[in-house]
Amino acid sequence: MKENPKKTRHTPAPKTSAPPRRYYKKRTPAPPQREHQAEIADETAVVKSHYTRNNRKSAVRIIPLGGLNEIGKNMTVFECSNDMFILDCGLSFPDSDMPGVDIVIPEFSYVVRHKDRLRGIVITHGHEDHIGGLAYLMKKLNVAVPIYATRLTAGLIEGKFSEHNLPTRNLNVVAPRKTVKMGCMAVEFIKVNHSIPDSVGMAIHTPSGVIIHTGDFKVDFTPIDGSIIDLARFGELGNKGVLALMSESTNAERPGYTHSEKTVGESFDKLFRKAEGKRIIIATFSSNIHRVQQIIDCAIKYNRKVAVFGRSMVNVMNTAIELGYLKVPDNIIIDIEMMDEYASEKIVLITTGSQGEPMSALTRMALNDHKKVSITPMDFIIISATPIPGNEKYVTRVVNELMKSGAEVVYEAMYEVHVSGHACQEELKLMISLTKPKFFIPIHGEFKHLKKHADLALQMGIPKENIFLADIGNVIETDGTKMGIVSQVPAGRTLVDGLGVGDVGSIVLRDRKHLAQDGLIVIVIGIERTTNTVVSGPDIISRGFVYVRESEALMNESKSLLVKTLRNCSGAELREWTALKGKLRDTLSEQIYQQTKRSPMILPIIMEV
Repeated sequence: MKENPKKTRHTPAPKTSAPPRRYYKKRTPAPPQREHQAEIADETAVVKSHYTRNNRKSAVRIIPLGGLNEIGKNMTVFECSNDMFILDCGLSFPDSDMPGVDIVIPEFSYVVRHKDRLRGIVITHGHEDHIGGLAYLMKKLNVAVPIYATRLTAGLIEGKFSEHNLPTRNLNVVAPRKTVKMGCMAVEFIKVNHSIPDSVGMAIHTPSGVIIHTGDFKVDFTPIDGSIIDLARFGELGNKGVLALMSESTNAERPGYTHSEKTVGESFDKLFRKAEGKRIIIATFSSNIHRVQQIIDCAIKYNRKVAVFGRSMVNVMNTAIELGYLKVPDNIIIDIEMMDEYASEKIVLITTGSQGEPMSALTRMALNDHKKVSITPMDFIIISATPIPGNEKYVTRVVNELMKSGAEVVYEAMYEVHVSGHACQEELKLMISLTKPKFFIPIHGEFKHLKKHADLALQMGIPKENIFLADIGNVIETDGTKMGIVSQVPAGRTLVDGLGVGDVGSIVLRDRKHLAQDGLIVIVIGIERTTNTVVSGPDIISRGFVYVRESEALMNESKSLLVKTLRNCSGAELREWTALKGKLRDTLSEQIYQQTKRSPMILPIIMEV
């Protein structure tokens, strides 16, 4: 995912959740979560014991339930014999054709139906498109399932579980190069670089062979935390023999290499010098902790205080500071209430809204709708992110409004203020050459990304028949010798709207789009039940269709038509209210379409008086 799924507003918390913590005082580091004790020193031990019991290879099934032919809601199920585990459980953000929907999560029906076989859940990193659906899954399962993640990822999951009032006792911290048992399979965690610390890929040791899942990765030889991707381990596994590689495809269309995150810090240093005498406002992804660290480092160097806006930014920074992933000296971060005590040229604001989200802090600042910050010509604003496809118009709108207020605005097209967290073509080819897989499954991307990645694998010498462009719900089965798509399981999307999960479906969405496009007309009639006579109405109420006071002729004509229709109805027709409603709806709809070429939703209401 591009540093946070499709639409990048934060995951809505349930309305019962507590207000977000603030970290403006130095916090005592939280005790580390318990590290998983049942790690396996030799990852082949599980496989060997399974061979002994069965004397043959068991087929392994790979079932993607999200993340293929789409951006976001990454989730993959691995099965062998009677054992099953899940890798990642993310969300995506709604498209423009989902009005009112907050987030989109995978369909869990297959997992819920087979939850007695579920041995655990492993997580690659802490981005929303990989952990955002986990709380909803745990509520559906309603059983204790062990979850394994690295330290920062586990901390972010713990925060989400607290919002949903879920227990965290089954959350286990696992370090890279450690292995956990999943029935007849074993999962080894391998360090990778990404735009959030503690990201890992996975080597899944199965009776049929080793399957590598890269997670989201890039090759960064100068990472901010000094922890380089473990290419050596990928190479070791490749030399021993890798059955299949599942590699992310987000940047498969981009040639060359992804730049190091350190280049952004160098750009920040130049821009801080350029912004002398002005207040600096920087919008970036809340999960990009390395970038936030570089902003704080520059603030220290240029003797500025840091204030933070945006709920998701506050929550992630809380967790990162508590766990030691953000190094923040005392008295650098100030409460937003204290900003007025400092000269504006001594302030750096770190905020959400790099994607132009309508309710984000930066957007509200741009529209002069923010309670604490008003944009002036003395502001120097840096948008440290690339617009995710589909968000370009929102970002452009925010940039235009900021500039209208006289502020100087810097964005990626002008300076190197953003680099991707995903591998480009040369890094993808390096992963293929190191692991030397027999089979290849491109993952994490829309079809165009998967297809381009498949073409790269073909160039690297993997036979075309060994490359699988799969879709969600496909069951990919292998016995170590051959691989193929053998069946299909239920897969799709579940829409979350407020506290409702799955109660918004295609019919509700259709009605919402109809209302948004053409508006609503309500017909109200009172009928005396005993005599079956109309005693009041018809009255017409219009919302989102026309302004009644300026369309009196149309409304009067519509009312006359309805009166005429009611007069022509027999007593029997007036008794059958369902049929009567249909007749009124069809009559009025036809007349309105002839006069306006529009089709508002028409809702007849009959009251018994």
